[in-house]
Amino acid sequence: MDLYPLARPLLRCIEPEAAHRMTISALKLGLVRGTSRPDDPVLACNVFGIAFPNPIGLAAGFDKDAEVPDVMLALGFGFVEAGTVTPRPQPGNPGKRLYRLDEDEAVINRLGFNSGGLAAFAERLAQRKRAGHRGIVGANVGKNRDTADAASDYVTGIETLCGLADYLVVNLSSPNTPGLRALQARGEMEDLLVRAFKARRRSAPDRMRPPPILAKVGPDLGDHELRDIAEVALKNGVDGLIVGNTTLDRPPHLRSRDRNAPGGLSGRPLMAPSTACLAAMYRHVKGGIPIIGCGGVASGADAYAKIRAGASLVQLYSALVFHGPGLVEEIKRDLAARLRADGFKSVTDAVGADNKNSA
Repeated sequence: MDLYPLARPLLRCIEPEAAHRMTISALKLGLVRGTSRPDDPVLACNVFGIAFPNPIGLAAGFDKDAEVPDVMLALGFGFVEAGTVTPRPQPGNPGKRLYRLDEDEAVINRLGFNSGGLAAFAERLAQRKRAGHRGIVGANVGKNRDTADAASDYVTGIETLCGLADYLVVNLSSPNTPGLRALQARGEMEDLLVRAFKARRRSAPDRMRPPPILAKVGPDLGDHELRDIAEVALKNGVDGLIVGNTTLDRPPHLRSRDRNAPGGLSGRPLMAPSTACLAAMYRHVKGGIPIIGCGGVASGADAYAKIRAGASLVQLYSALVFHGPGLVEEIKRDLAARLRADGFKSVTDAVGADNKNSA
């Protein structure tokens, strides 16, 4: 039985960050359980050399400290991305920092990479590995707020997690850490990536295929900036891109009381702009780098639109706040039906279909 419809009125009365902590606690206690039903074969895909049972993933930000990845996988996600984790523990930004925009099905956060730190995060992933848990779990790494040499923190994260996560993400685009988005500039990004790949070569266990390294970039980028990122990613052998993060933009149609709160906006209003950014990036990389589409996904139609725009995989998070965990299975059923209705035999066949048709 899906208890979310019963719990949602209560959760809406609780301060958003407290509600999130309660949700993580409930998941850890086993109060929310998945169905573990097999995925439709049409949803299977191979990306970055990894076989995904379905393309629907949990975005970073929900399970910041890698506390519940296997519970979330059991809810039907094809993969889970834990983090963002910083080398040293940090509390994040002070004051109110999470806003639920119910009328807009959106969230604004200014959390600021609150993190329990890399040591505890890595130990949880190590315990998971020792226990033999299956399922794809990625790790999203960032920098501590007061670190001057940003790349050194990403190097530390990669060195520590290289043998513990199925893929690694360097988060370059959170709007809530001062100076972080500057890492998307051509020179800064290239320097960081060169050091990241050197760290991976040093740290990959013998006889193990090194985990793919992805870069996560934001949706508030102009075409010239997107082109620079694409060229740097192609030149340096980046395994994948995630497009995008939260946005500082505030669409004029927002209705909720807290629509002008400080921080990054996510949820339904981000669907159109983030998908346009994704499509532009797909054109710039000419399909040469797999892209994870993130931002505003709340239905099978949304996931399908991301895929047709150029996404090989899709992530969501904010929609769970408004629709509950049963949304994952709904999205997969609808996505499979849409793929078959349009004559696609697999997710991969549909990737970039709209871009190809407009070429």
